[in-house]
This record gives sequence, structure tokens and C-alpha cells, in this order.
Amino acid sequence: MSPPTSLLLVDDEAELRELLAEYFTRQGFAVRCAADAVEARRLLAEARPEMALLDLNMPGENGLSLARWLREAHPQVAILMLTTASDAVDRVVGLELGADDYVAKPFDLRELLARVRAVLRRTQAVAAPPATPATAPASSGRRVAFGACALDLDERKLWDAQGQEVTITAAEFDLLALFARHPNRPLNRDQIMEQAHNRGWDVFDRSIDLRIMRLRRKVERNPDKPEVLKTVRNVGYVFVST
Repeated sequence: MSPPTSLLLVDDEAELRELLAEYFTRQGFAVRCAADAVEARRLLAEARPEMALLDLNMPGENGLSLARWLREAHPQVAILMLTTASDAVDRVVGLELGADDYVAKPFDLRELLARVRAVLRRTQAVAAPPATPATAPASSGRRVAFGACALDLDERKLWDAQGQEVTITAAEFDLLALFARHPNRPLNRDQIMEQAHNRGWDVFDRSIDLRIMRLRRKVERNPDKPEVLKTVRNVGYVFVST
């Protein structure tokens, strides 16, 4: 029998922490709680969870700062932000920093559970960090070239020209995989949003633009003059396959 999925909940509201801890424990998760970023970092040093639920607005270090550090220090940990309805700008910033999804307060517990499970389905392929060879390691997986990078569709990893793994989130992999399935074919925002909806991530235009911008920083030689993920005026985006 597989061990329960580990969940780190970071929120300064004690009653909400208790409610969520009890609910997710009943749903079969192993839950640890932190009241602030300081306590969260201590718990992360002890054991890495599979997912972190981060409150956006906390006293001291806020959820955005913690999410940025968590994405850099523990890139395999899935991140779901807990926000308020008025935090639209911060939600966009959180997605740009690498959060996998967000849920606005007040939320229905069943919706939150569904979002958590959807994100986890996309982030279950957690592997040990690769060695640092001069070229990308041999693999039987299907690979698609994105400029100087290569996307391994089976291992869900992105490699640069030097064979180093490039950190990408589950949502970023989903978007690259979508383009890989439709090379040299312009995809409009409605098509991308339909695919995004099927994968459980947020579906508004600005979010898609931000994800494309973030991916360009990783796969383009010059992100300001993209050659791989190009904008098609009044349509959307196209992956130019070489």
C-alpha cells in the first residue's frame, strides 16, 4: 500500500488551518501545518512534501516570497496558492513565479480538494536529479526539440544544450507538450484555454501570455526575439519546429 500524499499547509488563520488539516487528513493526506513562512521553512528542512498550500497574505514573509523560494529550492513540490477575491494582480504574479494553481477564498472544500488532486496528477512524475553530463543523457523517451532545448515527453523533463535539466512546472510541461503535438500550427487562445481547462489550470488570456513569456526565457536564445514560440498576430502562438 502506497504511503499517503504529503501536504504542507501554510496559513496564519488558526481556525482555517485546523479545518483544512482535519478535512485533508480524512481524505487520506498526511498533513503538516505552519502558521507563517518561518515555520514552513523549518518543516521543509525536515521533510519535503509533495504539495504546498500557501496563503498569499500572511504577516512577515508573504506567500509570494515563500512560493518564489520554494520553486527555486524544491522545484518538484507542487504549489497551490490560497488567495482572496481581490488579489487578481497577486494571483498573476504567483503564477508567473511558478505556482501550479490558485483557489480564491472563500472556497468550497470539495473544489479545493479537486484542484489539489488535479495538480497532483500533473506532478506525480518525481524523479531524482540527474547527473551533470556534457550532453543530455541517453533516453528511450520521446524527445522534441525546442530551439536548443529538448523536451522529454515520457520523463516530463526539459534539457538544455549542455545536458542540464531546466526546471519547469507541471503546467509549463503541459503547455510545451501541447505545442509538441501541434508543431508549426498556430493555436489560438481558445484552443489553448480548452486544453488548459482539461488540465485544471486557470483559463484566462493573461495567464497564458505569462506562461508563454516564462517559457521563452527557458527555450529561446533571445526571449525578446522569439524563434521557437512565436506570436501570431490576432491569433495566438505557434511552435516553430526545426
